[in-house]
Amino acid sequence: MTAPDVVAAGVLCWRHRRNGGLEVLLVHRPGYDDWSWPKGKPERRESLAECAVREAMEEAGVVAVLGRPLMSVRYLLPDGRGKESSYWAARAVGQRKPTSERHEVDAAEWVPLDVAAERVTHASDLGPLGMLTDFAEAGTLATAATLIIRHATARPRDSWARADSERPLVASGKRQAMALAALLQCWRPDYVLSSPWRRCAQTMDPYAAASGVRVRTKDGLSEDGFRRGPGKVHRHTLRLLDHAHGGALCTHRPVLDGVMKALRERCDPELAEQIPDTNPYLHPGEVLVAHVVPPNGSTARIVAVERHGVR
Repeated sequence: MTAPDVVAAGVLCWRHRRNGGLEVLLVHRPGYDDWSWPKGKPERRESLAECAVREAMEEAGVVAVLGRPLMSVRYLLPDGRGKESSYWAARAVGQRKPTSERHEVDAAEWVPLDVAAERVTHASDLGPLGMLTDFAEAGTLATAATLIIRHATARPRDSWARADSERPLVASGKRQAMALAALLQCWRPDYVLSSPWRRCAQTMDPYAAASGVRVRTKDGLSEDGFRRGPGKVHRHTLRLLDHAHGGALCTHRPVLDGVMKALRERCDPELAEQIPDTNPYLHPGEVLVAHVVPPNGSTARIVAVERHGVR
């Protein structure tokens, strides 16, 4: 499949109605006289996930936390170029004043699912809505995100004479850590575990500073800790999956072997194929997002997986 000429990202924000059922957020664009989902094109060096969250804020004043990825929609623009819009389900966790100009978006409205299906102007918007509806009916829409992070680019081992635990990030790694802080805001993890080694701590420092979240260090997530007792990594990962609100875990490439094995235990076989099973598992600064249906009398279950890199 050829790459699209234009990419965009958006969200289907959902919430529970007071009298039962769900409703979703639509916006009206006067320039096109259409009702659609909040969406737009990414800014320079912005990921699609960050773009989707920003557009919800700018167009509707909604503070969104991303949930499960929905389908991407491809279509032709009037000038013949191909465009692809990627969508996520999202929860609204706050409300602020929209910042878009009135000529861009002049109205935002929460409507029931059946009303949304009739209100959207473009048939291409029905696909993501249908997927969200299917997830809701299956009980797999309300998920918690567990984020697995490989630390950012560090100084090479062969150029570092001191203890490996003190090996720091290089300049490009520090830039990755800053980009990672912005990316993680899309899921807002408030329970964060990390190896205590310097390169992992430096990777998570910008997010901790921006969010005010405390990073809990675990010796079992270090390379030495994993060699001494791989069972600790397994337990840390499963406990994170079972955490009601999800969370994040930052560790090293060798340790990811144990993390990924634990993740595969909580997946259906076809989804387990999306969990990396060969070295290096993730690139430096890359994030794997596992969307988990929280435990309800049983173990938590992963229902979707996505990966995001940073530059």
